[in-house]
Amino acid sequence: MLFMKQTEQAEPIERTTCDGALPETLAGRTIVLGITGSIAAVRTIELAHELIRRGAVVQAVMTESAQRIIHPDAIECATGRRPITQWTGKVSWVEYCGGSGVDGGGNSSGSAADLLLIAPCTASTIGKIAHAIPDTLVSIFATTAIGAGVPVVIAPAMHGSMYSPLVRGNIDVLRSHGVVVTGPVIEEGKAKIAETRDIVRWVERALGDVSLAGRRVLITGGATAEPIDPVRMITSRASGRMGIALAHEAFRRGADVTLVHRGNVGFSGISEIYVETAREMTEAVLGELGIKGGHGMYDEKYDLLISAAAISDYTLDPSAGKIRSGSQLTLTLRPTEKLLEAVRDRHPDLVVVGFKLETDGGDALTLRAKEAMDRYGLATIVANNVENMGGDEGEVWIISKNNEICHVRGTKDVVAGAIFDRVVT
Repeated sequence: MLFMKQTEQAEPIERTTCDGALPETLAGRTIVLGITGSIAAVRTIELAHELIRRGAVVQAVMTESAQRIIHPDAIECATGRRPITQWTGKVSWVEYCGGSGVDGGGNSSGSAADLLLIAPCTASTIGKIAHAIPDTLVSIFATTAIGAGVPVVIAPAMHGSMYSPLVRGNIDVLRSHGVVVTGPVIEEGKAKIAETRDIVRWVERALGDVSLAGRRVLITGGATAEPIDPVRMITSRASGRMGIALAHEAFRRGADVTLVHRGNVGFSGISEIYVETAREMTEAVLGELGIKGGHGMYDEKYDLLISAAAISDYTLDPSAGKIRSGSQLTLTLRPTEKLLEAVRDRHPDLVVVGFKLETDGGDALTLRAKEAMDRYGLATIVANNVENMGGDEGEVWIISKNNEICHVRGTKDVVAGAIFDRVVT
């Protein structure tokens, strides 16, 4: 896998259009959903739906304790398959996670499951798995999966006082054996199960194309803000959803991701740097990209920069105190430093993807986007119209150096996927 290289000569423009719904990132995958006796088991209905929406087949397995919290009939309604709730001579843990699954013709085809997801995973279950005590249905599935090399993801959930050094030590044991641990979220005196979408992202990463594995991706997102006084600011209508969607997509594809923005994703798989002003964003990006090494060259720390932020074009000297309201006010604005100019000056060989926002559409939009692509030496530029600014869905034109223009409509997740499909080959 290589990032796309820039071509030296223009080629005929090729235009394609795709309308996107939620991408089926788990199509053709079978996931065993282990449910244990935490009150968070009520969240498994939503979790199963999210996995199925992405194309997965979900087969649940429940401990006796879990069945006292949520009825197996509810799980069957959510998954379309009767959950495994009893020990039988069928040894379903071997069938699904032990490397002895069979295809429709009765031939051995390896494990029937592609991944075991235990959510919620109680402190008791964590300890049983860590010490190979397969005395519940879920712990025997986990013991078998780890032994057979089937990927395992767990989402711990318990009372805060139970999330003790002993339990955390057991989690470290599981990690040392390749188990992926998502969460817990520590709040209100509890170690809560991770958000459903975050759990799904870890599953997608474990089963995804990992086309960005081993790559470091730096992304800017959202709007910056220039203070007028301690209360007021100049900013834009950018919501930051595009930058977040790009960060999640890069994570799903296996990248080490850093997002620089004025928001908070709160997802353990993504490193975040909070900035507010255009200057802070530029300084943060340049600081992340690397410092000068020998012979005046920069030691590159990232493989790709995606500049999706709506960075303020103007700034001002803010008032130290709150400006009194009710009177006419004149603000003196001055241009801010262009982030892409600063990046290109220091990192001429870095692969960069830019965004171009205009009020115009059609050929005028793509023409201005291509001018910006040439000016900053971009590998790809994403052109969009202000009408889509701040919404949940978007319409963009992804322009590559070979003059291919891809028109994409859909959610921000769909747009993010289309961008990475064309930046990475």
